Amino acid sequence: MSTYIHELKEWPHFQWSQERLAKLLAAVRLRQGRLIGRMQALGFPLQEEAVLSTLTEDVLKSSEIEGEILDKDQVRSSIAKRLGMDVGALPPADRNVEGVVEMMLDATQKFKTELTADRLFGWHASLFPTGRSGMSKIIVGAWRDEKSAPMQVVSGAYGREKVHYEAPVAGRLDSEMKSFLDWFNGEQNTDPVIKAALAHLWFVTIHPFDDGNGRIARAIADMALARSEDSPQRFYSMSAQIRLERKAYYDLLDATQKGNLDVTEWLDWFLGCLDRAFDGAEQTLAAVFQKAEFWKKHAAAKINERQRDILNRLLDGFEGKLTSSKWALIEKCSPDTALRDINELVDQGILTKDAGGGRSTSYSLADA
Repeated sequence: MSTYIHELKEWPHFQWSQERLAKLLAAVRLRQGRLIGRMQALGFPLQEEAVLSTLTEDVLKSSEIEGEILDKDQVRSSIAKRLGMDVGALPPADRNVEGVVEMMLDATQKFKTELTADRLFGWHASLFPTGRSGMSKIIVGAWRDEKSAPMQVVSGAYGREKVHYEAPVAGRLDSEMKSFLDWFNGEQNTDPVIKAALAHLWFVTIHPFDDGNGRIARAIADMALARSEDSPQRFYSMSAQIRLERKAYYDLLDATQKGNLDVTEWLDWFLGCLDRAFDGAEQTLAAVFQKAEFWKKHAAAKINERQRDILNRLLDGFEGKLTSSKWALIEKCSPDTALRDINELVDQGILTKDAGGGRSTSYSLADA
């Protein structure tokens, strides 16, 4: 039978090799600062768009790690609404989606607020609004209790299950969580990014809830990362990268929880995963960077509000062909005004006329 780290006499006094991690930590912190600086240079509207894209990805991928697939448009709609952004024609979100979004935004937007048991209970209740996980009724908004079976992480078919991990018994949860929360809210000399990695490991090792522990652990890590940047703006998704590396993530948690309290391997992987998440941000935010370059290139152009709106729609991926009649309909202007707007942009080399002509004449971005 395995001995888990929470059973060790020294628990939860983690140790790690600062010498081994120093170079990687410095590189990660440098990239973190550069990404934030690059995004802040974009201006507020594009920053908002970047945050919306990143948080949408974060919510989707954190749920995917647990095998739950959420509707992307609903997630985006819920986040936009809560951030006071225009949701356009996006569909309303169901309560499942609303709950996950509520937890994530509370963690990242209110990162300075103390993390308490009551706040965690609220997060948990938002994840399970029906009081059930799938078909099973669970304890919601409270620690798991002694009536539950031992909290185990298992895999495999029924009757041939493999136990990967067994969490502390329910009777220990009050004291375990008090120690964790005192540490998380307290002042330490630990680098905030290292603290994010430790918080993730520590919480998921305690496994205080009947379900949802992984998603809450990742939200806590995101909260700690927001504290490390002193900003609610999220421009990269750790959960999206963990989703790509899910097997390594679970394998390393399994090995760490069955090892000793030297967690250097876990911290090394977490820092590397975070570094790769910055690479992922380039892909997620490609459209935002493209839009920034476009407006930088045409900063001196004479563009009215109608033209600016249509150009942004084209940059976002306009559905179908752009014609003068569609322009007039969208911008609620006359066909003559629409055609004049279009011709001005063609003359400035911003729009180009597509092949064809007559009534079917359509236009595209000249740079596309």
